[in-house]
Amino acid sequence: MRLGIQLGYSGEGFAADVDEVVEYEEAGAELVVVPEAYSFDAVSRLGFLAARTRRMGLASGVMQIYTRTPTLTAMTAAGIDYVSGGRFSLGLGASGPQVIEGFHGVRYDAPVARTRQIVEICRRVWRRETLIFEGGHYRIPLPGEYAKPLKLINHPVRPRIPVLLAAMGPRNVALAAEIAEGWQALWIDPRAAGRVFGDALADGLSRRDPALGPLDISVPVPFALREQGLDRHRAQLALYLGGMGARGRNFSNDLVRRYGYADAATRIQELYLSGRRAEAVAAVPEDLVAATSLVGPPDEIRRRLDALAGVGVTTLLVSPLAAERAERVKDVQTLSTLLATR
Repeated sequence: MRLGIQLGYSGEGFAADVDEVVEYEEAGAELVVVPEAYSFDAVSRLGFLAARTRRMGLASGVMQIYTRTPTLTAMTAAGIDYVSGGRFSLGLGASGPQVIEGFHGVRYDAPVARTRQIVEICRRVWRRETLIFEGGHYRIPLPGEYAKPLKLINHPVRPRIPVLLAAMGPRNVALAAEIAEGWQALWIDPRAAGRVFGDALADGLSRRDPALGPLDISVPVPFALREQGLDRHRAQLALYLGGMGARGRNFSNDLVRRYGYADAATRIQELYLSGRRAEAVAAVPEDLVAATSLVGPPDEIRRRLDALAGVGVTTLLVSPLAAERAERVKDVQTLSTLLATR
């Protein structure tokens, strides 16, 4: 199982976060993932990290498919791969209508079909094909006397940059298993993962091109090697279940319902959308908080790692929780050793 670092939506303190990532690299972390949502863009921060790190992989977690044209997405990925010396993986996701329509002012439609077409266009660009694409959602080039097919001027470091698709619903999970190098999960509860995701994964894998290699499954988890308060994780769960989407169109809420927390998901959303956020946080079930985190002494961590590996997780994206930086780095080093000796 690969060890990665999941960054937050950094603003203030990003330079210090990067200093810490450099120490995590020395401690054994193999990957750092940068989110985007409606915070600072992921690309500028990934470029900064590319200059400060030497070996670890870099990934977006995730760039939204609606906010860049497919060819700009391909160009951007090739650019980060170039400045990092071939260490970038393109994490893509559909986000949701609240962010795409509410913040970007772009219509949220056909996420599965658009994702499939964007991935195909990106791969053609990276192979430096003269780009001619006729799809249901993208037509390149557009008709007209001034438009002509073009290919990428530069030679990419790699003709195929790994694509990681963020997915929660069955159709998106199946698509990730079919066409992507990796699937970025949001939360995985090993006790229910087979029931919730098994059919979708099997469906996608049945159509997977063997040339893609095995599917990398990554999951973010808050992490500490001793008893640690999980207030921040509980608050994030409440935000995603209650506020990251409208009533009836919240993909995180839908996922937790499928995990078996339907009543709690309804209650959290009602509280959050009515402005009672502290009560929404308090309503997050303790069992859900524990199941989606990685906190405890080494023996407990080993047991949890075995459970995650048992449902196919191959990349662990940790957010270290210890209060002091030196302690967080030491914890990552210990976790790296635990993973290496499993």
